Amino acid sequence: MSGRTQRVSEQKAGRGKRKQLPLWQETILLLGVALVLAIVIKTFFVQAFYIPSESMEPGLILNDRILIQKVSYWGDGEPERGDVVVFKDPGGWLPPVDSAGPTNPVAKVMAKVGLYPTGGHLVKRVVGVAGDTIECCDDQGRLIVNGQPLDESDYVKRGGASCNGPMPTNGACDEKWTVGPIPDGHIFVMGDNRSRSADSSQKMCQSDETECVPGDEFVPVDLVVGKVFVLLWPADRFRWNSRPTTFEDVPDPTP
Repeated sequence: MSGRTQRVSEQKAGRGKRKQLPLWQETILLLGVALVLAIVIKTFFVQAFYIPSESMEPGLILNDRILIQKVSYWGDGEPERGDVVVFKDPGGWLPPVDSAGPTNPVAKVMAKVGLYPTGGHLVKRVVGVAGDTIECCDDQGRLIVNGQPLDESDYVKRGGASCNGPMPTNGACDEKWTVGPIPDGHIFVMGDNRSRSADSSQKMCQSDETECVPGDEFVPVDLVVGKVFVLLWPADRFRWNSRPTTFEDVPDPTP
């Protein structure tokens, strides 16, 4: 009995020993797992971007690093008025240099997994959603959405203009404009630096234009990548991004 017991114990001990991978194999395995996790996070949850221009001043300035979250727009979720969103270029909004993305090989790899900003994207604030009508402007220079003036004094930079919607008339605010109703599946976006932003308002057709395509001012919701939720870098300006309360007072569009 003692010999049999000894053999059984030896077998159990053999089964208990696990073969340890060489260090180089463990390193490759861990890097592979980390890469898969990074791709999953980028695809479904969080992605890094940078501010490519001065169009979102004063809140977001050139080369600020931001994070966007995608959870809010899962399923039937869509951008809401006041959200600051990142979206793909609808076509011709960006110059070629801003659409190219990173050129460094390491940066390219990091961009693929969401650890480095990619090119071909814009950052703007949603001013109107499907069904909304936007007017510029009341006697205080405020935008009007569905008849409700917006108090954007906390985040808008007029840049010398006398109203919050100067772009269609190259900085002049003496000519009023109206856009909408915004078609289903689209949004109307503007930069916070209203005199220095190539946004939806700049894409609107003017009466003296002959080659403008009506509707180019609207951004398809399908092109929206996510909502900015944190200013990550520089560290001394770190903050969470939230929707301005003025948009809570905007009524639903009239059918």
